Amino acid sequence: MAKQFPIYKGLQKPLIYRGFQGKFIGWGVASLVIAVVLGGLIGSLTSMVLGGVITLSVMTTGLFITSQQQKKGLHSKTRYKGVFQIATSLKSK
Repeated sequence: MAKQFPIYKGLQKPLIYRGFQGKFIGWGVASLVIAVVLGGLIGSLTSMVLGGVITLSVMTTGLFITSQQQKKGLHSKTRYKGVFQIATSLKSK
């Protein structure tokens, strides 16, 4: 008989960090990094005030878009809005 070892299966809960789930954690981190890099670059080339404003605006826009995409769901789905009427053809012979 072969030896059996226990396998750790994790907590069996979805990965959530500060309200963001799964792949949207990466999206949030990416938007923060892009905001800091872009704001720092613009701040060093022009003025620090403009760089700070750009950083805050890109950061809030990125996190807002990420939260809106998360509300739509993890996978891209086609959602049809409206009322559908399905025509039936129940003809007797």
